Amino acid sequence: MSTDFDEAGGDQPPASSLSAAHDLAATYDAVEAVLLGDGPRYTRLEVAEATGVPIERLSELWRALGFPGTRDDERHFTDDDLEALRVIQTLVGSGVIPQADDIAIIRTLGRTFSRLADWEAGLSPEIATLPPAQAAEATRALIPIVQQLHDYAWRRHLARATARELLGAPVEGAELCVGFVDIVGFTSTSRKLSQAELAALIEHFEQTSSQVVTAHRGRVVKTIGDEILFIADEPDDAIAIGRELTSRHEQDPAFPQVRAGLAHGPVLARLGDVFGETVNIAARLTSLARPATVLVNDTLRAILPEDVAVRRIPPASVRGYHHLEAWVLR
Repeated sequence: MSTDFDEAGGDQPPASSLSAAHDLAATYDAVEAVLLGDGPRYTRLEVAEATGVPIERLSELWRALGFPGTRDDERHFTDDDLEALRVIQTLVGSGVIPQADDIAIIRTLGRTFSRLADWEAGLSPEIATLPPAQAAEATRALIPIVQQLHDYAWRRHLARATARELLGAPVEGAELCVGFVDIVGFTSTSRKLSQAELAALIEHFEQTSSQVVTAHRGRVVKTIGDEILFIADEPDDAIAIGRELTSRHEQDPAFPQVRAGLAHGPVLARLGDVFGETVNIAARLTSLARPATVLVNDTLRAILPEDVAVRRIPPASVRGYHHLEAWVLR
């Protein structure tokens, strides 16, 4: 059977559907014009010629930012794209961005803003219902406000990170406490919930966890599906975070039951993430923990205050470790 739309209208969608699609396309074009200025003007070959950046390097940077590749004859790039490319080249050339790490840094930047943009695109769903001119005007009014918030949050976090860099322990090779907090039975629970209920559960988990971590001077590194990864400079803070989150379900039934694994040791901090054996051990301990309990590694147990009671559990065989020592907080 042919799937082509014929003039008789047998397989043709209703006119109202075509009209709605057309209206949305026009609205998107109007919003895109506000976001991207004059719009696409250059092919990637023209960008390479204008900036002196080899086409291979241009494509590598573009993909690192998280954007799909383009054809040589496709006019996809704007004046802002050219200026951003020049800025990147200047930062690399001046040494602000190390040349050895430039692609990794650009990839982290793109990944961060991609996630932020995905969330912000849904902030004003009513824009999609507006005629193109009104949608453009609403976007034009919203962008400066969001930019101001971006700038404020970035400067605040930059000030805090700079303080840690200049006044705290060295970033690379620092000994830190690493913690994972994992929702118990998330797979089975998620199957029973509607999309709205699941979204509410995740939001409550992430919001509460972030508040608890920051209240005890920790830092959320990232969320990974149904768990969060955090770090803390002091063992007392890490213990307080683990205890509060694993007991939160008793006071707040809307908060999911969780378990936690904490480990202390050398950590490689790189581009906003953390790596190393200490991180791996914390993850393995979390997988071993029972609901509403906190497991710690032997290194963390050895430096805990005397008033923190722990109980040793039998060594376990987990991925990467045949004899992992673990202690449960009482």
